[in-house]
Amino acid sequence: MTVRWSVEPSLHRPAMIAAFSGWNDAADSASDAVRWLVRASAARPFAALDIEEYLDFQAARPTVELIDGVVRTVNWPSLAFSAGSLPAGGRDLVLLLGVEPNLKWRTFCDDVVGVARKTNCEMIVTLGALLGDTPHSRPIKCTGSATDEVLAARLGMQRSRYEGPTGIVGVLHDAVRRSGLASASIWAPVPHYVATPPNPKATRALLDRLSDLLDLGLDLTDLDIASSAWERSVSEVVAGDADVASYVERLETRFDTADEGPGWVETDDEIAVDDEDDDLDDDWFDEDELPSGDSLAEDFERYLRDQPDE
Repeated sequence: MTVRWSVEPSLHRPAMIAAFSGWNDAADSASDAVRWLVRASAARPFAALDIEEYLDFQAARPTVELIDGVVRTVNWPSLAFSAGSLPAGGRDLVLLLGVEPNLKWRTFCDDVVGVARKTNCEMIVTLGALLGDTPHSRPIKCTGSATDEVLAARLGMQRSRYEGPTGIVGVLHDAVRRSGLASASIWAPVPHYVATPPNPKATRALLDRLSDLLDLGLDLTDLDIASSAWERSVSEVVAGDADVASYVERLETRFDTADEGPGWVETDDEIAVDDEDDDLDDDWFDEDELPSGDSLAEDFERYLRDQPDE
């Protein structure tokens, strides 16, 4: 038995929201979005997946807590379900959060779909975030896919242009679609030069799109404040390095002149892909002239360490 139930919740028109730390979760943006929902909905755990089945503990290691040099407890990674209600929402939420599984992805997806069916979820939405050449100073343009014309019509988003390796978010979204349940996948791009978590701006963008999709009426004021502070901090770091500032300015120019794209896409494919020609020249930037993402991230981390505690 891979799903261990502690209680079977009685829910009103629930939707499942899933995010996983790891490859799919640049700057912890997607998992932070689900954590925000856990707090906002006062969600309580009701089931967990057997981590012995799905995790390689050499890759997802447990941690220990020490008191006076003595081991107090071992904290194991988890893949857990919780359920809660939002004050202004017309539906309950089932929230799946944990480490990206290392093993048995097909079986894992079957378990998730099984929990969704048992809790009568009307839809499953996966959240993800990937590093990209996007400026921190511009609005975040989420991409995504949906399996239903109604879902697709409710949102105006750029559709994904991504083709290549995928993580559990992409695999789970495809498995849900194949199961016949309504599903959507929302992705936020994160500036590769500010990969250090948290990124409240990306987290807010994911929650804003999710709120529109599910009519959740989320109050994101706290993330608005955090996003503004984060953007100001990054801008101060950028302004202190002429090479970095020049690079970000180029990203801003490209962002400002880019085509908005055809919007949210309904798809029967595993990954939603825009097959139209990209208006941007891949050689527009001279890579040899640009600072590396690692060096930019180090500059930002150094800046944060140097800030006085408030």
